[in-house]
Amino acid sequence: MSGLSTDERAHLAELLARGEDLPREYKSSLFPPDRHEYELTYVGKEREEDVIANTMAVPLQVIREFGAPPGSGWANRLIFGDNLQAAKTLLDLKRSGELKSADGQPGARLIYIDPPFASARDFVGGDEERAYQDRVVGAAFLEFLRRRLIMLRELLSDDGSIFVHLDSKKGHYVKVLMDEVFGERNFRNEIVWHYYNKMQGNVKRFASNHDVIYWYSKTSTFNFTPLKELRLEGPVKQLARKWNKETQKLVNVRGSDGKVIYQETDTKAVDDVWRMSMLQPADRSQNQRYPTQKPEALLERIISATTKPGDLVLDAFAGSGTTPAVAEKLGRRWIAIDSGKLAVYTIQKRMLSLKANIGNKGRSLSASPFTLSNAGLYDFARLRDLAWLDWRFFALNLFGCVDDPHKVAGIELDGYRNGADVLVFNHRQDGGVVLDHGFIDNLHSQIGSRSSADVFIIAPAASVAFLEDYIDHGEVRYYVLRIPYSIVNELHDRPFEALRQPIDADDVNRTVDAVGFDFIQQPSVRCDYWREQNGDSEVAFVRIEEFNSEALARGVTARGNRKTLAAVLIDFDYPYDQAADSDSAPPFVLDEVKFAAELEDSDWKIELSGKSLGDFAMIVYLDVFGNEYTEVKARDSFIVREPVTKSDGVS
Repeated sequence: MSGLSTDERAHLAELLARGEDLPREYKSSLFPPDRHEYELTYVGKEREEDVIANTMAVPLQVIREFGAPPGSGWANRLIFGDNLQAAKTLLDLKRSGELKSADGQPGARLIYIDPPFASARDFVGGDEERAYQDRVVGAAFLEFLRRRLIMLRELLSDDGSIFVHLDSKKGHYVKVLMDEVFGERNFRNEIVWHYYNKMQGNVKRFASNHDVIYWYSKTSTFNFTPLKELRLEGPVKQLARKWNKETQKLVNVRGSDGKVIYQETDTKAVDDVWRMSMLQPADRSQNQRYPTQKPEALLERIISATTKPGDLVLDAFAGSGTTPAVAEKLGRRWIAIDSGKLAVYTIQKRMLSLKANIGNKGRSLSASPFTLSNAGLYDFARLRDLAWLDWRFFALNLFGCVDDPHKVAGIELDGYRNGADVLVFNHRQDGGVVLDHGFIDNLHSQIGSRSSADVFIIAPAASVAFLEDYIDHGEVRYYVLRIPYSIVNELHDRPFEALRQPIDADDVNRTVDAVGFDFIQQPSVRCDYWREQNGDSEVAFVRIEEFNSEALARGVTARGNRKTLAAVLIDFDYPYDQAADSDSAPPFVLDEVKFAAELEDSDWKIELSGKSLGDFAMIVYLDVFGNEYTEVKARDSFIVREPVTKSDGVS
């Protein structure tokens, strides 16, 4: 126990005295792990226990519900946020019994992830906004992925499986990582997806026409249903085989004469090389026009082989939503997480326009009830409406505190943060009070040195009457954690980092590694809107004159006009109902996305030609931190202008 502080030892003693389970993060200090015979070593590699303990759990704030949950109370989840922080929160739900398959088994029966492949890209220009693009390579990428693998392992059910989809660039490194995280004994297959219909130009090597998918189970007990596929070459003869219970091996079936028996068949079991078409642009039924989208047939094979109807399937890099779409069609529960607003809106549209058959064909299919939640970026206005107990729960989770009411010198406290006492300040008491120096003086006079050396007080920023981040009284330091407030660097190994949205289509699948949380700050936007007659058709235009992010991130105010714009998302035919409130209004259905990089090339002008512009259009202006400015524009509000000819100049 030499690695434990005095406060941590005191906290453990209290837990033991109450007969409670010890937190997992103390495992390595109490029971030091044996050294691995071999492992992948690189700079910045954390202990598994530290990954779990140091990852902040960010509360899931439900933004919208689609359909009413069934009698079981289960609703599928679409989550916008960093998947590491969201996974830590889901882990708490698993431990409380809320995250489970239909048969009651806690955790996910299947996790599929298609993470970024760590391909560094050089961008022209090199300005500050492009600097955040995906440059996570080498050791940094491996640790980025390893931390998520550790958390996802904890989310698996004891009989669950994980499939990790990669290309040849980092696959061999990740295989070693997965041997460490899941155990080499739990490796099941290296699956080769051969996409035979990818045509490459002249390359000075053999053309790369495959990805690899690593399958690991959490334990030696896992679900697997052998799949059959048609042999297009016609019937073939193969050895008849059976399972020998005594030797625990497959053996040949022999006749009375002792000779092996052959049988004729036109099917064979699916092996570890999958010859399967890539998704083509012409496949309009399922193509969402989302970079790196995978075909539904690929996920159908994985989900069918390792799960049963009612099992929970999770995708932490959900992208275009192929995993939840196929899970829905196969009758599985699902959770989809992504850090990109484009992905979230793409999945939302996809789940609301499903077709029953794989490949998104056939009859329409109504999706089971699901919720859209934010994890790490919150609507503060909604928080103000929470009941006190819900506010208290949110505040504790927001700062990664253990919800554990207890008394110190008769004073009611709310929990612990890294072994230190936590108080959630009740700003609503007596119709509204403020946290000032007098409150802390009075608190210290009552608990004094009987508290932990650090005491954390959580309060809304507007209810704090002083600027200091902490106040010292003797040997006790009282930290003030403000809401909204990016957690002070002194409390973290690294500073707060917000989610970032891509400004270019090539950057949609970059890595995202957020720390902490932030609150929605609506950008300020000013645009010109007009229509022009183009032959027999009319073309509508939007030009972005001003766009400025109001986010609290450091250095935002110093950025120039339109430098914080990520993309513009458009629903061309929004069924606007002025009488509907925000909760009952029709959902936004994404028709087109324009990234900032291409808008800059077109002088910040969006042309709405080639689409059927309805009576109303919904336009979402997205900043690089995930904040939105949303407007519904009536067709008639676009000013009619004469087209600009070449002789007139450029508009």
